[in-house]
Amino acid sequence: MAARTLTAIVGGYAAAAASVSLVARIAPIDRAEATIWAMTLSFLVYAGLLLWAFHETRLARVAGVIWGVALGSIGCLWILGPVL
Repeated sequence: MAARTLTAIVGGYAAAAASVSLVARIAPIDRAEATIWAMTLSFLVYAGLLLWAFHETRLARVAGVIWGVALGSIGCLWILGPVL
């Protein structure tokens, strides 16, 4: 239960923050507007990941998806580089 809780809270936050940051970076709209939309979307993504993490019966699937999304999004953001 501790691993599931840690994955849900910490991993869910990392996955939500990284994925919506990636969406804001690649969105074809103004940077400020993309940031506002991403911040709004992040609450929904985080809540959805938390609920799903405790609903899914297999911890391996939860950890794989949540940490995979987090690391994949962070990797894509790293490849894109800093915003100029």
